[in-house]
Amino acid sequence: MAHTIFEGATHADERGTIKFFNTLDMTEIVRMYEISPSSTHLIRAWQGHQFEKKWFYCNEGSFNINIIKVPNFKEPSTLLLPQKIILKSTEPCCLALPGGYATGIKALEENSKITVFSNYSLENSKNDDYRFPVEHWKFID
Repeated sequence: MAHTIFEGATHADERGTIKFFNTLDMTEIVRMYEISPSSTHLIRAWQGHQFEKKWFYCNEGSFNINIIKVPNFKEPSTLLLPQKIILKSTEPCCLALPGGYATGIKALEENSKITVFSNYSLENSKNDDYRFPVEHWKFID
């Protein structure tokens, strides 16, 4: 299965603004966390999961997320090419990533924040966690 982008929408009136994702089914999600990078120069790469699914939502600022489909997590080829996806808080969308991918994440603006949802508990996630050096694959800026 490939990644999916769920387009969101906004509604504004005198009470304020609502961002919503009426087509995003969240029944699989069991936990969430927020990432607030310390710098726009830092690349959080590469972390992958063979089975765990993740959903990424940029709630402040913007992010460059590189994703790589990894056929073999035990011996991942350095020749795999990432795909670049930009998430912006001003353009509500949610990136759904099935198992089998590694990610590299970089904030594009100061004070950016991204919320990550998972279908695995923290304990189960630790058993499906693969980390590779940032230089293992070329991050696409």
